[in-house]
Amino acid sequence: MTAGGSTPLARRARPGEMPAVWALRHAVFCEEQGVPAELERDAEDAGALHLVVDDAGAVIGTCRLLGSGDVIRLGRMAVARARRGEGLGALLLACAHEAAAESGAREVELHAQVPVRGFYERAGYAAEGEVWVEAGIDHILMRRRVGAHVRPCGAGG
Repeated sequence: MTAGGSTPLARRARPGEMPAVWALRHAVFCEEQGVPAELERDAEDAGALHLVVDDAGAVIGTCRLLGSGDVIRLGRMAVARARRGEGLGALLLACAHEAAAESGAREVELHAQVPVRGFYERAGYAAEGEVWVEAGIDHILMRRRVGAHVRPCGAGG
């Protein structure tokens, strides 16, 4: 629960929330990390499943899931700077894992920025291969199995 009394909830983004998703991603990736805007937004956004962390109607976290089949790719994970350290990234990852498993996937893969590799390792991801540079930032491929028993993102209980 936040100081305002609300409890942040991770769930599927609603169409009307996409401007807030784009703004959060721009703030995190372009303004904070210097990623060129033309690299941050891409054609894959149109077919992605976008997830958000909603706190009293404000989008304070987001990620997207791409693909289908056994392996789903997670990307563009961002949490508002002022809200980091509250466990919102873990909440968002749990929702992403549920959504991936619900779609029939057995594994989630991502391109982790090396400085946050430990965050993903704590969530059960294992690194594979060598580090490479993407958009001027060191990345590494990471994978995690997801279970078959899920509840829908945003469901209570």
